[in-house]
Amino acid sequence: MIVRIMGEGQFTLDDAHAELLNSLDAGLEATVNAGDEAGFAASLAELLAKVRTLGTPVPDAELEPSDAVLPAEGSAIDDVREMLADSDEGLIPG
Repeated sequence: MIVRIMGEGQFTLDDAHAELLNSLDAGLEATVNAGDEAGFAASLAELLAKVRTLGTPVPDAELEPSDAVLPAEGSAIDDVREMLADSDEGLIPG
């Protein structure tokens, strides 16, 4: 699976990590729905950190279609709420 972090780049992740990423995604979505700014910032940071540590960066010279697009660290909760409104599956498909 290829995940793009907006403003940062793409990461290739093994499909075996999908369950963990979906769990973190669900937690992020819950904080957005609750309007929990502090929980949102922590959940987003944790999700992005997992993508960075479990994934392998895709070289900048390569452009691959992304399976998921994640907001940049420091994104506003309202911006992420809009991203979630466009999806039935959260930010990470599956």
